[in-house]
Amino acid sequence: MSPLAVVREAGRSLGANKLRTGLTMLGMVIGVAAVVLMLAVGTGAQNQVNRAVGSMGSNLLVILSGSTSAGTLRMGSGNAPTLTTGDAEAIARLPAVQAVAPTFPGGAQLAYGVNNWGTQVLGVTPEYLSVRDWPVEAGDPISETDVRSSTRVALLGATVVEKLFDTEDPVGKTIRIRGQPFQVIGVLKRKGQSLDGRDQDDSVLVPITTAQGKLFGNRFPGTVRFMFVQAVSQAATATAEHEITLLLRQRHRIQPDADDDFTVRNLTQAAEAASATARILSLMLGAIGSISLVVGGIGIMNIMLVSVTERTREIGIRMAIGARRRDVLLQFLLEALMICIVGGLVGIALGVAGAFAVGKAMQIEVAFSASVMLVAFAVSAATGIFFGFWPARRAAGLRPVEALRYE
Repeated sequence: MSPLAVVREAGRSLGANKLRTGLTMLGMVIGVAAVVLMLAVGTGAQNQVNRAVGSMGSNLLVILSGSTSAGTLRMGSGNAPTLTTGDAEAIARLPAVQAVAPTFPGGAQLAYGVNNWGTQVLGVTPEYLSVRDWPVEAGDPISETDVRSSTRVALLGATVVEKLFDTEDPVGKTIRIRGQPFQVIGVLKRKGQSLDGRDQDDSVLVPITTAQGKLFGNRFPGTVRFMFVQAVSQAATATAEHEITLLLRQRHRIQPDADDDFTVRNLTQAAEAASATARILSLMLGAIGSISLVVGGIGIMNIMLVSVTERTREIGIRMAIGARRRDVLLQFLLEALMICIVGGLVGIALGVAGAFAVGKAMQIEVAFSASVMLVAFAVSAATGIFFGFWPARRAAGLRPVEALRYE
């Protein structure tokens, strides 16, 4: 019996009982669709985390003004003005430090024409853009001259541009921040969400001296709320953290048994932890989908075993008129394989459609990979061979005389 004839015979056998074939195939369809959908959701989540990690900048540490104590009352980080621009200059001279960006934040209402928008305004130095890896898309960055002169200039995030200017070019225009005129000198490149879900583009950058002296005021001249510190390399972040801690304790005259009045956080470690969590989530979703494939394969095996029992007399007749055991084995294997291949293709299509629907309904990103779809298809075919082998072997092992007597 030629291979082509075996394929045609397998196709006729499957078509003879369409309902049973369809139900058998359904398990594989669901399994492959589940794998494709879950991996698309997991990969999309991992991509979002990776973009958020990349948007933070590289080799980053953040130093927050420390906690304070008054009797038994303790206050958290950022409540005491313990960091100064002098601290930033001293930190910048450490061997493991590439750059330092002291920051003075505050909230403000912005206005341009009839439009207004409330957002975060950050008083920064020119180093802020390089430390945060945040290029200017149009216009010019804040300069040292702007900081020394406390000029009223501003860099706008993409979200602020959309809220105030819509499609109008903002560079060169004058906006009002807390009622004061500021010239827009540039627009920042879109950065997206941070790891905590905050829109980083919903912010305005102004010279730090302008923020301290003209916008928000500063009861403690020379102090800042926090600093971003960029280490010379990722391997040097731990060294930089240690050096910063020793330096600030020395500069702030903190006794050996006293708590720090500042907090140093390693954002690189936090980013790595978030990225690892996203990878684990993606793997877990893939594993859950794979369980559906196994269940579908077991269903195929059960149905094929039933089919062997029902077709025992038919198998006996074929073997009696010259069909070899190999032909019977190949036919039943092909039936299982055809079910899995068709089910795999339908499952991939449903998985892609389902992932798009889930992404749109839940407003989350989904990402597809050709390699993932290829693997899902290959696994579905392998499942057919694996779970179809035992029923096929059982069919091929029937003795013609006994099969012909079967009722």
